[in-house]
Amino acid sequence: MRVLMLSWEFPPRGTGGVAAQVAGLGSALAAAGHDVVVLTVADRPAELNARPPDGVRVLRTLVDLPWLPPVETVTRVASANHSVTRLGVRLHDDLEGWEPEIVHGHDWQLGWAADSLAARYEVPFVLTMHGTERVRHGGQLPLGHPTDINSIEWWLAFEAQRLIAPTRFIVEQLITGFELDLDHVVHIPNGIDPMSWRPAGRTTTSEGPRPPLVVSWGRVRYEKGFQVLARAMHELRGRVPDVHAVIAGRGSYLPELQTQIDVEGVSDIVDLAGFLGDTDLRALVHRSGCVVIPSLYEPFGIVALEALAAGAPLIVARTGGLAELVAGTHAGVTFEPGNPDDLADAVEQVLSNDELAAILVANARDLVERKYAWSAIARRTADVYSAVIADR
Repeated sequence: MRVLMLSWEFPPRGTGGVAAQVAGLGSALAAAGHDVVVLTVADRPAELNARPPDGVRVLRTLVDLPWLPPVETVTRVASANHSVTRLGVRLHDDLEGWEPEIVHGHDWQLGWAADSLAARYEVPFVLTMHGTERVRHGGQLPLGHPTDINSIEWWLAFEAQRLIAPTRFIVEQLITGFELDLDHVVHIPNGIDPMSWRPAGRTTTSEGPRPPLVVSWGRVRYEKGFQVLARAMHELRGRVPDVHAVIAGRGSYLPELQTQIDVEGVSDIVDLAGFLGDTDLRALVHRSGCVVIPSLYEPFGIVALEALAAGAPLIVARTGGLAELVAGTHAGVTFEPGNPDDLADAVEQVLSNDELAAILVANARDLVERKYAWSAIARRTADVYSAVIADR
């Protein structure tokens, strides 16, 4: 099947989970015999010739319309859609007669282009909604950009022949929030390559006692909840000998987080590591005593899936996709979102109980290989493609 994907975030551009998910899905579909082309945007000319994932052809374009203020998010995105659409209508000439049998968009940013190109080639349009603006704001929609983006998401929900959501939580939000039919939304979780996160030279990280090292990473934003971990560390320093935490990542909330760490008096046991490359991040996770994902909101939580694949005992907030990821699996421990005392209790429980840590690691390994490997995700996605093509 000839698949055209559109994504605002795609390696090397994009620091969130969407970029990794689109690349992983594209490679898995290609490995299964599908012909995948990805359209995305580039921030600078050097990115135009970045190496694509295995088996995937990637076409990138600079947004070359007149400059617009950075604060005008929706307007700038609309301008980018013009450039991507212009790139897409040339596929037949640029790729020696190649035309898509289906268009698969990811989130709202390139939705205009995805819808336009599906109409241009007279093929179905499938859209993965990795999250929604309403859910990101806790069910509320402040005036301004959130309201505008919600309107775009609403429109796209009805333009697409089928929506895909990574968690049942997002499926429910799409059906109720956009008043959709039950069969219009399909649940397909995000995936991961278990081998890329597995520790080199051994098959398990559950052997022997683990150090009192707490690791967390992701975009440093308020909703990621790193400030909750900082407050929990204040409590843990008197309960767990030599406890230490490393928070990796960068983002707009970094100055406020540093202030919170200073106020809690834990700057000597909490390190802000900034951005870490894949090799350094995985090495850090492999020697951790546990990984904490303290998000106040998380539609899926790819970092939690990465921790499961890496063989680190996992502690997550009971919110959104995080709770769904580990519920009933005995592959992780949960705590009340925003509650530092509950988080401190969970961390102490995992770091002080080697038997519990080993059980969590073993169950996590089984869960990832059985449910979240890319081959399984690609197969289910291709089934959705076949269904909408047959419906059309």
